[in-house]
Amino acid sequence: MARYTGPSCRICRRQGEKLMLKGMRCFTPKCAIDKGRSAPGQHGGDRRRKVSEYGLHLKEKQKARYIYGVLERQFRRYFAEAQRMPGLTGENLLQLLEMRLDNIVYRLGFTESRNQARQLVLHGHIARNGRRTNIPSCQIKPGDIISWIEKSSKLTLFITAAEDIKSKTIPDWLSVDQETLIAKVVSVPIRSEMDMSINEQLIVEFYAR
Repeated sequence: MARYTGPSCRICRRQGEKLMLKGMRCFTPKCAIDKGRSAPGQHGGDRRRKVSEYGLHLKEKQKARYIYGVLERQFRRYFAEAQRMPGLTGENLLQLLEMRLDNIVYRLGFTESRNQARQLVLHGHIARNGRRTNIPSCQIKPGDIISWIEKSSKLTLFITAAEDIKSKTIPDWLSVDQETLIAKVVSVPIRSEMDMSINEQLIVEFYAR
């Protein structure tokens, strides 16, 4: 599947805020937002121009796409599925995105970013319920067990993750054994346990226009 392969910092500059696309690098002085670099383009974006209501909705939708690393057509399918589910469409949408395998690998602290988590899954290092899967978009359910495959437990990637996870905060809807890095999905996250920087209502209004 095609995927954006350009510089991640360019996306943050376009959005005008940190989207944490590079993990810990976003907390360093190298961050383009902290450096005060303007938006990409010949004139760096005209910040004096008033953003339309449509522009605000579009920007929020794009932000959610970039954060979770989802393409436009895929994001639209997630939204359509969220509409069919009972409850609030916006919250349903975020839950579908949070329950992706690559996002859960990131939330478990196995990687520094969702992009790294996606690569980890694509390269076959992660197993779901004991079976290796290389599909980052795989929808995980409560009760599923997420672990590294046996061969990968000897890699530097695993050793680094095992060392770093002790200093990371794991959300309450996930549990993980810090020694074996075997994790369990306890429940579907509630709204307060998901990305609070996203205004899902603006996304709903974008598709309702």
